[in-house]
Amino acid sequence: APNTMWIIACIGGATAFFAATIGLFQNDIKKILAYSTVSQLGYMFLGVGVGAFTAGFFHLMTHAFFKALMFLGSGSVIHGMHEEQDVRKMGGLAKKMPITHMTFVFGWLAIIGTPLFSGFFSKDEILWRAFSSPLGSKGLWVVGVMGAMMTAFYMTRLMALTFWGKSRVDSSVKVHESPLVMTAPLMILAALSLVGGWIGIP
Repeated sequence: APNTMWIIACIGGATAFFAATIGLFQNDIKKILAYSTVSQLGYMFLGVGVGAFTAGFFHLMTHAFFKALMFLGSGSVIHGMHEEQDVRKMGGLAKKMPITHMTFVFGWLAIIGTPLFSGFFSKDEILWRAFSSPLGSKGLWVVGVMGAMMTAFYMTRLMALTFWGKSRVDSSVKVHESPLVMTAPLMILAALSLVGGWIGIP
């Protein structure tokens, strides 16, 4: 049903784009990740709509690794910050939460599509099929690329405001690394965020 597929692809592309624009302006660390998730779901449906069913489900799998990592990582940050969720009140956490920071870097590299990380393989496949499939179009590809660029921007913004630069943490807050029971799952998911996409290599 080509017309139905086209509608699904357009809704998927619009969702990926629109949710990414919302993510650009969030300051709550969990809201940034939540709108990012909506955007990535749009990517999956864009893939399904252009007939790339395997690529859509592949992105569902790789996304599970790096987004679970970042959601649990944000929980670690919130725990270490004594329940603070506003990224504008963070900064410089890389030194005080090195394990959370390092694992979060893996999730960040995966979601922005860095080559060799899991998100690169699944996102690249969806964009390629949006461009080359008989059900796809250059317009859908452009929307997908713009969504990917915005994802890279707001996720880099999250990293910079949370972990890098000068600390903006209130002096009354004693930042600390989370215990192993919280960081061990982050390390496992970080490894999967790196190698999880390799099964998609032809």
